[in-house]
Amino acid sequence: MVSQSASSNAMRVVHLPARTPYVWKLHDQRFQIINNTTIDDGSIVPPDVTAAWLLEHRPLTWLDVLHLHHIELEELETLERLLDACADSGVRVVHTAHDIHAMFRGNDELQKRLRLLDSADIDWICLTHGSATALTSLLGRDVNATVIPHGYVADPATLENKQRDPTQGRQRYLLFGAARPNRDQLSTVVNWSLFTEKPEHELHLLMRGFSPAHFSDPSSQVPRLLDVIHTDPRIKTTMRGYPTDDEVITAGLAADALLLPYLWGSHSGQLELAFDLNLLPICSSVGYFSDQFDQHKGLVTEPEWFDWSRGNPHLFGERFVAALERATERLATENFEPNSHFLEYRQAEHKQILDQHAQIYGRTGKAHA
Repeated sequence: MVSQSASSNAMRVVHLPARTPYVWKLHDQRFQIINNTTIDDGSIVPPDVTAAWLLEHRPLTWLDVLHLHHIELEELETLERLLDACADSGVRVVHTAHDIHAMFRGNDELQKRLRLLDSADIDWICLTHGSATALTSLLGRDVNATVIPHGYVADPATLENKQRDPTQGRQRYLLFGAARPNRDQLSTVVNWSLFTEKPEHELHLLMRGFSPAHFSDPSSQVPRLLDVIHTDPRIKTTMRGYPTDDEVITAGLAADALLLPYLWGSHSGQLELAFDLNLLPICSSVGYFSDQFDQHKGLVTEPEWFDWSRGNPHLFGERFVAALERATERLATENFEPNSHFLEYRQAEHKQILDQHAQIYGRTGKAHA
């Protein structure tokens, strides 16, 4: 991440963490991201800053706003101490509730952290009205969350005059991201390989680095996934520690459809990327994904949905293959070039997103030291 210049009067915002496209775009002359910049003691605030790192750099007089995003992996006691440190230094705390359903530790652990934030009287942001309603139900009270949509993943300015790479009769599918418990990459790749008959079609896997846990955990799909990849020459792989925005966009413009095989989840930045690039999303209808589509209805391609949210899980495979079959027909008959009108809409949406964040950040702004 590259820090952005801003006015000396801009509010100083630390994002925990700050390495996603969602975060990097949240800056203008009113507020600046200070992750990846040097603070008074000479330390550089990490893009993937943790609660423990912030506690080691008290007092927190060098920031005005702490914007929390993914809190599930923070220890509860450490998070509580961080909230106290923010209160001591007059730092406003904001949390964007990307996840209403836990990704790693289970819903009980996530809910403990959400309730802790609620007890600290923070400001809440939700990405959809559906998730705001769910948050109210979970906490047992209305926290007056501001609903601010996810916004673009690919900066519209970088997509001007960009076109999808020529297909030459091929259908090209993309699957990317980390190997997480809530994404079934294994059955998706197996079903794509067995269903797709034409030798010219291809699947690109843009993968993030595998950790020792992916191989020591008996339930991990990774070893079997690697076996499948090597049996089908139409499957090509690219491995990165953490793919850059440019790498993801390049992969998207070289594809026609994006596979989104979520078993559970709340919101999907990958779905927003598909809208940016006018890829056909082949997407499970979990969480609030349909709400994300509804926010742009009439402006974006409707995903080819499949239901992995209910019913017999042994039927999930046939539901995915049925969606893949429908997508194959759509790719052969519909136009999926990037949409300049949607990119203009994204720019207007982004301005509103920045205005909403400025309002939240500045509700009780503290003076600079």
